[in-house]
Amino acid sequence: MTAIRAIVTDIEGTTSSISFVKDVLFPYARKRLPAYVETHGDQPALQHWLHEAAKEAGLIEATRQEVVELLLRWIDEDRKSTALKALQGMIWKDGYEQGEYRAHMYPEVAGRLQAWRGEGLHLYVYSSGSVPAQKLFFGYSEAGDLSPLFAGYFDTETGPKREAESYRRIAEAIGERPEHVLFLSDVVEELDAARTAGLQTAWLLRPPLELPAAPRHPAHASFDTIQP
Repeated sequence: MTAIRAIVTDIEGTTSSISFVKDVLFPYARKRLPAYVETHGDQPALQHWLHEAAKEAGLIEATRQEVVELLLRWIDEDRKSTALKALQGMIWKDGYEQGEYRAHMYPEVAGRLQAWRGEGLHLYVYSSGSVPAQKLFFGYSEAGDLSPLFAGYFDTETGPKREAESYRRIAEAIGERPEHVLFLSDVVEELDAARTAGLQTAWLLRPPLELPAAPRHPAHASFDTIQP
């Protein structure tokens, strides 16, 4: 097996439960989005992402209220929109800083990440959540501040997670040949794309999911059985 020099990990269903994102973060952002837009409307970053959301939806002269309603619908649909993810991240920042929640981590994740980093492996994140949201997630985790362990973060501005070209860009960005990079995810279509790009893969199937008899990718119930 080719030596692994870098590990790129997904978040939802991989390092952390999907339920934390869907049952805690999404409702928090949805409830506060209208008021946040109203009170932060003069901020250039917020204006930029509102414009990008309207542009993505093909709205030429949308009012701010129409864009807010669009974003709320996208939250309900779990749309993988870069603009939406950026805006959600801005709102989540307040929640983290105010101590309203901490990001869930599966029990073994922090220890394994620390061990891999201690072995000299470089760690990265690739998630559909915005890079600022990813940094908050690991900076305010139940296991403490894990952000110093990571060398970099990637979101959908790099490209869609189910397209091989996105993984080629990541390997180039971190300065590694694809075969020296291990990608961790719970989504088989993402793993297919990573493998097509030449990366090695690990498929996380957290309980109560069962490991298949003949998995399409090396399958693991936790990080503890992954041997880079």
